[in-house]
Amino acid sequence: MAFTVVRFNLVDPEATPVTLSARYRAALEMAAYADEHGVDTVQTEEHHGVANSWLPSPFTFSGAVFGATRRIAVTVSAVIGPLHDPLRLAEDIAVLDLLSEGRLVTVAGIGYRPEEYERAGVEWGRRARLQDELLETLLAAWTGEPFPYRGRTVRVTPRPYTRPHPLLLVGGSSRAAARRAARLGLPLFPSAHLPELEAYYHQQREAYGTQGFCMMPAARTPLLHVSQDPERTWGLYGEHLLHEARTYASWQSEDVRSAVRSAATTVAELREEGVYRIVTPEELKAPDTDSLVLHPLCGGMPVEEGWRSLRLFCGALKAPAAPAQQ
Repeated sequence: MAFTVVRFNLVDPEATPVTLSARYRAALEMAAYADEHGVDTVQTEEHHGVANSWLPSPFTFSGAVFGATRRIAVTVSAVIGPLHDPLRLAEDIAVLDLLSEGRLVTVAGIGYRPEEYERAGVEWGRRARLQDELLETLLAAWTGEPFPYRGRTVRVTPRPYTRPHPLLLVGGSSRAAARRAARLGLPLFPSAHLPELEAYYHQQREAYGTQGFCMMPAARTPLLHVSQDPERTWGLYGEHLLHEARTYASWQSEDVRSAVRSAATTVAELREEGVYRIVTPEELKAPDTDSLVLHPLCGGMPVEEGWRSLRLFCGALKAPAAPAQQ
């Protein structure tokens, strides 16, 4: 059975405070519905200062999801590590881990938008060193014991629920990210299907004598919307999917490797490309990937259309697959 994901980044290029509030509340209700219908995880992410209101506070959103659900995980993929105070982030994750009884998954990346660093007053050229410090601090903080930090001794409480520590993965597509994960004995979360990076990670892990695993996207893991009539839905709502695709494309330089990478400039090109797909419930029952990622509110999708997609998605997961034709 495929691993199932419902993704939220709360983008809305036409948002007002009133409409965005309604979108946030709808996302929480959708998360609760997904929880009740067996979806494995809610995925969210972090970006700052984006004109379309891209979610900047994934841990705040995660806490609200945990308050509305009982079993579903929340994956923050990814938090931009160097933009955070390490001690404060250790506390926030520990509290969420306790609140959720271990349902939080954090992927720590370094980001790829220099303007986010400039906005935060963080030097772009120091991002690798800051990421090392962040990860080392989190691991030390979650022991609950005093440890040296920036020339003084500190202690972080409370201790998390999960032992030895909350699930923390190192995100990225570079060898530096793979070495960092291997050195610290942390899992690697590549940003794209990169078998050569996975092999390098395991080589480095063996050299460091650490344990770990690689959680890599499949070669094709499209972002999905579900409809009984994909042709009509592309016509009505394809611009929302294109908006997100073009936003991502504007951020990604040639050296950035991502599972969500689109060169489309029109809805027709986006449809042909296959990075974003609108599928029928029947097509979900025979997935050509190990995971299914639903993006019900993609690009400012109307909330009522997002609900239609989510209900069809969850209904297809429960329905038995049709017998194969003889």
